[in-house]
Order: sequence, then C-alpha cells, then structure tokens
Amino acid sequence: MQWYNEPPAWSAQGNAVTINVAPKTDFWRKTHDGGVRDNGHFYYRPVSGDFSAQVKFSAAYHALYDHAGLMVRADAETWLKCGVEYVGGVQYASAVVTRDYSDWSVMPLNGAPEAVWVRVTRHGVTLEVHGSLDGDQFTLLRQAYLTDAAQVQVGLMACAPTGEGFAAVFEGFEVRGAG
Repeated sequence: MQWYNEPPAWSAQGNAVTINVAPKTDFWRKTHDGGVRDNGHFYYRPVSGDFSAQVKFSAAYHALYDHAGLMVRADAETWLKCGVEYVGGVQYASAVVTRDYSDWSVMPLNGAPEAVWVRVTRHGVTLEVHGSLDGDQFTLLRQAYLTDAAQVQVGLMACAPTGEGFAAVFEGFEVRGAG
C-alpha cells in the first residue's frame, strides 16, 4: 500500500489503519463551484481486472463535508469515492463519480452509526457501490461507468474540506478477485 497525499499522522496496527485527516483536504472536480481539489488522503494499492474491495470504518465527523470510505482511481480526472459524508449534522451514504466533472449522490443514514461497511465491485467498466450498517446485509447504493483502464488504484480515502480535520479508523480492508 502507498499514499497519495499522506496525512500528517497515521498508523497501521494489525488489520486497522487510523488516519488523522488534515484540514482543507478534498477530492472534487469542477461541478458546483468550478474548483479542482486533489489533496485528499488516499492509501491504496494497484489492482488489475475485476475485483471486490471492502472495508469497515468509523470516524469522528464534525464539520460540513467531512467524509471517509473507499476510492477507486484511474487518474486525477477519473475516480470514484464512496462512504459516509457529514452534511448538516447528518451522516449520509455518499458516492461521487468523477469523469472530468464530479457528481454526487447521497442517502441519509438512520441515526449516527458507529461504523459503516462499504463495498465496491468492478465488472469491466462498471462499478457497483454497496453499503451496510452491520457487515452482513449490503444495499446497492450506486452503479456507474468509470473507466476501461486495465489497472486502477483502490484503497482508503478521507477528506475534511471545510473543517479542521478528524480521525478515521478503517478495519479489515480487503480486495478479492483482483488480477
């Protein structure tokens, strides 16, 4: 695993990775305000072919747009990030697909779950995002075209676009079926 925009502090112990997310970090391109931000934290490995990646994570979200989860990235203009995003004091299941321009889809989560599981599955050019509150029952959140690139980067992502940062803990990250 390697970093794209390493955070100021992080640790890996056993199957857990803790990230201290730096303030004013994000991945976003053009839509809404025209800005391009590519300074979020991304801890990844290269993956070829079809795969399924999954992780359990929890975070101390407290500022607008704090978010954490998984990312699949071909390059700076082509990526998906998904997980939980904090908006108006509510945790949302969130997915952003970027092909030069970012889009955003959200669904409010019931209450403020202590942890969330997210799974991304690649079938050719298609990605499916599933989420779970218990690690057993997963719900489809999004299906999207991303890229036909043979290899992509897959891993843990966290950003704090407006706030002063927060701590996120990722557990049991795994990628299956990868070439």
